[in-house]
Amino acid sequence: MALDSDVQTNLQTDLQYTQATSLSDLFSADTADAPHAFILNYPATASWAAYPNTEKYFLQDGSDEATKVSYDKIVQQEPWKNLAVLGDRLAGIVIRPPRNILIDYWREHFGFRYENLEVLQRSVYLDYLSQSDRFAKVLTLFPFDHLAPEKHAVPPDTHYRLLSKETLSELGVPCPHYVTYHLDETPLEDVPLPAEFPYLIKTTHGLSGEGTYIIQNSSDLDYCLREIRKYREINLLRSIVVSDFVKNAVQNYCMQFYVSKTGAVELIGVTGQLVTEEGGYLGGLIDYQNTPVERFAPHILAIARYAHQQGYFGIIGCDVLEDNDGQLHAIDANFRVNGSTPLCLQRQPLLKEGKAIAKYSTDYRMDGTLDSILVELRPELARKDFLILSALEKVKYGKIYTELYGIVAGETLEEMQQIEQKLQSKGLMLG
Repeated sequence: MALDSDVQTNLQTDLQYTQATSLSDLFSADTADAPHAFILNYPATASWAAYPNTEKYFLQDGSDEATKVSYDKIVQQEPWKNLAVLGDRLAGIVIRPPRNILIDYWREHFGFRYENLEVLQRSVYLDYLSQSDRFAKVLTLFPFDHLAPEKHAVPPDTHYRLLSKETLSELGVPCPHYVTYHLDETPLEDVPLPAEFPYLIKTTHGLSGEGTYIIQNSSDLDYCLREIRKYREINLLRSIVVSDFVKNAVQNYCMQFYVSKTGAVELIGVTGQLVTEEGGYLGGLIDYQNTPVERFAPHILAIARYAHQQGYFGIIGCDVLEDNDGQLHAIDANFRVNGSTPLCLQRQPLLKEGKAIAKYSTDYRMDGTLDSILVELRPELARKDFLILSALEKVKYGKIYTELYGIVAGETLEEMQQIEQKLQSKGLMLG
């Protein structure tokens, strides 16, 4: 699709950091024409989902009920993490609110009012949003089968296609060679696989690490094929991607940026990805001052140009691997708020505190209730050594503990690590 001349002039050749400190700031110009709301949770296919995405916009969030991404994560931890940095202009839709004590903490440390929180009943929320005139458009992380198409801020067919692993080679940046196989046309047993390990097999719309399989041996392959067959049996998968493996990778980055309706681009941040050996996401590490933006700018601007051509506006996060020759290879593109977007949005507030290095993790936990944790960590919280984005209390064997999404920040990497060690000495653990 060619760009029209009016828009062409707005496409940039340089890249500047956004001044935004919230999601509301990022979306402000593009949502000023009418009331917008943001659904802060993903859809789901689990039995607890009142509106399962099982009709058109399939996602792979677990191949059976026991392995589905949990209610806790989809409905509580992930939405609350985004709610913490939502800001005050956009209405935030949640189906389970955080405790008031967490919101009070956010008010003190992030400075927003949090009066725009909309708590809707899980059994009716998509029908309400589809039928109500209160919000003209709804921003989503992923298209919802049961939200009226015209209510989606980004056309849902467009958004779904952009979120597919199939689109990576269309973005205009270097990426591993891959082939897409439509399983209704090519049965799984007839898919030609590489002769040598390692390689990757991906489902098209995996969620939270689901659906990406690093194939390093025949056991990995057997497991992957079993999972794909299970997804086929429950009718949640149409296509797979077989991809080359980037060898000699030395760093894993996530480039995050915002593309406006006019095609203008703002850099949100570039994080170093923290992942498990299996590729599962654990968080991110960022240097707010010394990231070589010019190195990533050509990739970001090319992806932004493509996204704008497709009619997308909003946040994009692209995962790239750097090999030992210094080349960057795009391995995934997420056209939505990303896991470490709140970390990136702390750039200005933390730099004002003299903190240039920060680490975000979804894997913190601490014994006790949130109330007791806020007391125990009061000095560190007051200094913004530690920022809490999400907190969920749980009980195991009668013992109360709290799972935390949080940010540790320091002036240097060494100081940040010392702060994390001190927090650990006070009981903050990595799960």
